[in-house]
Amino acid sequence: MQRKSNMFPARISRVRSKFPDYKIDSLLFFNMNNIRYLSGYTGSDGALIIDGKNAVLLVDGRYITQAKQEAADMEIIQYQDKIKGVLQSIKKQNLRYIGFESDFVTVQFYNHLLQELHGEILRPLGNELRLIRAYKDKTEVLLMKKAAEISSAAIFSVISEIKTGCSEKDLALQLEMIARQEGADQIAFETIVAFGENSALPHATPTGRKIKKGDFIVIDFGVKYKGYCSDETCTFIFQEITEEQKRAYQLVKKAYDQGIGAVAAGVAAADVDHLTRNTFGDKYEKYFSHGTGHGVGLEVHEAPRLNTVSPDILEEQMVVTIEPGLYFPGRWGIRIEDTVLVKKNSCEKLTKMDKGLIIIE
Repeated sequence: MQRKSNMFPARISRVRSKFPDYKIDSLLFFNMNNIRYLSGYTGSDGALIIDGKNAVLLVDGRYITQAKQEAADMEIIQYQDKIKGVLQSIKKQNLRYIGFESDFVTVQFYNHLLQELHGEILRPLGNELRLIRAYKDKTEVLLMKKAAEISSAAIFSVISEIKTGCSEKDLALQLEMIARQEGADQIAFETIVAFGENSALPHATPTGRKIKKGDFIVIDFGVKYKGYCSDETCTFIFQEITEEQKRAYQLVKKAYDQGIGAVAAGVAAADVDHLTRNTFGDKYEKYFSHGTGHGVGLEVHEAPRLNTVSPDILEEQMVVTIEPGLYFPGRWGIRIEDTVLVKKNSCEKLTKMDKGLIIIE
């Protein structure tokens, strides 16, 4: 049973403080990560209605016992039909201006609500809710530090498994096994292990391709611990390195250092991206094909976003990644990534692997 905690009322209070801005008197949640964040309930289906005084969690019969255990301080209502359950709660709570997560409601569900609601007004909210989980409290940070500790330890341990004859799939399996043994609940995303030409694919899928002398090895790995994610990327070289590869790695490391050094409260996320990206100059910028970073929490990719068009401003207690890379199609790629906690004037690394160049003999 989940321990009684005041963190959920505090989170709900922050949501309520936004009601005047959104011109609503209540907010309807269907995103299960947001519901978990606001209630502690970890089931895979349900709805949450927050108004000015109450917070009501709606679940079906499969989850009623779990909901009562995990969200013990919240009113729990069991429904047989989800739409009918939501409508009944709206009527019971006398709600008038109801905000809802537009990204998590189907057209069919929305139309059904409209047909049954007469005096009530539905207000779709999308971008307004992006940063709802961006601030990480002390409990969240501790869980993320533990997740990072587990995943970093797994990456460090697997280095000794990188030998002639090793395949990408072999290494990915070893990583996931070690992480489970270290206490991970599950992996946070599909593990990326890529050798040689496959390392030029930012989201490569492990294959049977075996390692060769002179290969770059990109490992992008993360785990979940009590719901919270880690995310870290390391690039190693196998047995020998050319001057061209060494220069490229040093350039990515320089971009990474610039990005890490720029992270602080009050800094525009787009400015961190620009500073990191500009390190590559006109010659290499075209080989950096994604944003500099993203938020991490209950999901491995969440707000804020660190890219060229991001509107976000970094704040204390946000957790983000810094992950510049260079990708040369058909040849090789390099990416370095750490997850960091934003501080007032700097940041704290949560992931642990050294990002200096490591040559595996």
